[in-house]
Amino acid sequence: MGAEKRREPKLKVVGLVQATEARERSKLLNRVKRIRGQITAVERALTEDDDCPDVLMQLAAARGAINSLMAEVLEDHIRLHVVAQGKGAIEPEIAEDLIDLVRAYLK
Repeated sequence: MGAEKRREPKLKVVGLVQATEARERSKLLNRVKRIRGQITAVERALTEDDDCPDVLMQLAAARGAINSLMAEVLEDHIRLHVVAQGKGAIEPEIAEDLIDLVRAYLK
């Protein structure tokens, strides 16, 4: 019996990734809904002829929310599709530098 193969426990990595992706997707969709609300507020402000500084403040908030959403989607893409890929993958340290650059640029 010395030649028995050891059975390695199988990890359900795909299930874990899918669950994580579902949570992330839900989080991103909630952010999109908040952005939609901000844009609706801008539309209402323009319709009601609100003061320009108020409209600009709402636009700046919406732009910031969109930039944050873009940064998060890019970060997820870098982590899941650029670093995680075998051939042609980049080092995690380089990926972190790239993510920091994206965050700084989209602030």
